[in-house]
Amino acid sequence: MKTEIRDLLEGVKNGAVSVDDALLKLKKAPFDDLGFAKVDLHRKIRQGEAEVVYGAGKTTEQISGIVAAMLKNGQDRILITRLSPESADALKQEYSLDYRQDARVAVIGGAAAQNGIGKIVFATGGTSDIPVAEEAAVTAEFFGNDVIRLYDVGVAGLHRLLSHADEIMSASVIVAVAGMEGALASVVGGLADCPVIAVPTSVGYGASFGGLSALLSMLNACASGVSVVNIDNGFGAGYLASMINHMEVKG
Repeated sequence: MKTEIRDLLEGVKNGAVSVDDALLKLKKAPFDDLGFAKVDLHRKIRQGEAEVVYGAGKTTEQISGIVAAMLKNGQDRILITRLSPESADALKQEYSLDYRQDARVAVIGGAAAQNGIGKIVFATGGTSDIPVAEEAAVTAEFFGNDVIRLYDVGVAGLHRLLSHADEIMSASVIVAVAGMEGALASVVGGLADCPVIAVPTSVGYGASFGGLSALLSMLNACASGVSVVNIDNGFGAGYLASMINHMEVKG
């Protein structure tokens, strides 16, 4: 994945950017101190993607201030996760906001053009897992990935999953989202020849312990190539899937 600094250096090399302009850009403060937040302006240079706003626990005013700082410093596409409907309604008065209520995710500036090496499949055990899967899928779409959604294909009706064998076997990355006993990840891992990212959800009855049972099951998956993120961490899974789907040879 090309980073902003690489593009800048290429611009100097081909004469599109002067050395002085490049030096000025690199000298700019690496963060914007708002008092209540320090907005990381060099995240894209270091990691290839700009900072994402985590909305939970922040006031609407704080989120608005962070968004304003990002826009002022040239970040024209912004992803806000775990955003409440109330905050989303308030922010719509100030910004052009695309809010996905199921995912609790908001997008400003639209998604990046699709430029991944393949397709990312998002599969859920049940309908109750969809909000977490949507957080992951919208995140992946935001970062320029072609996404396929396979919802309610859990192991209680294995034929539902097997009917999508072509999508599973042709994916470059699969995100398996499930609560209860979390068996979906092992089954998908046994079918696919690509990395599988398992996302345990807090869906389930008492002994599921708020997703702990699914987490432990996924950590003990017998299929090779399965990695696990935290309970209900759709964003983390979507971001990691995007990184895998944008890998290129370094050298």
